[in-house]
Amino acid sequence: MEILHPAARERVLHVLAGCSDLALATIRPDGYPHATSVSYVNQGLVIYAGIGLDSQKAHNIQHCGKVSLALNLPYTDWGHILGISAAASAAIVSGGDALARVEEAMIRKFPQIEAIRRRGQTTGWGSLVVIRIVPHIISLLDYSKGFGHTELYAVPPAAVGET
Repeated sequence: MEILHPAARERVLHVLAGCSDLALATIRPDGYPHATSVSYVNQGLVIYAGIGLDSQKAHNIQHCGKVSLALNLPYTDWGHILGISAAASAAIVSGGDALARVEEAMIRKFPQIEAIRRRGQTTGWGSLVVIRIVPHIISLLDYSKGFGHTELYAVPPAAVGET
């Protein structure tokens, strides 16, 4: 497995910038995986998502922080598949400054949040928490280089690059 180099990191960031949702798999206390879709923002390779405080995902992450994720850019045929999957760790974010930065990024990416707030439809928003997902291994799928082409990278902490 290669170490994530700058050119591969840029390709991963391109995929993250081009998507709104990802499939997130957490580990249930009984050992079974639990996969759901979540909307996200990213700062460098660090991914943030809002989830329900009392959701299965939140309980799973509190039990075990190991997660996997997958996302693909939209494509019209298999020769254009470009996506990533990753082995990562997740934790619930705490601290006002971190939460404020994530909230600002979420509103920029999903302006409908502000419209919902203006209409006063905030019921249930107080029951959300933010999770921080840090990838450790990234698989970059690029079918333009051949059917099933995958590049596997280890992600050193210096490559994560939160901004």
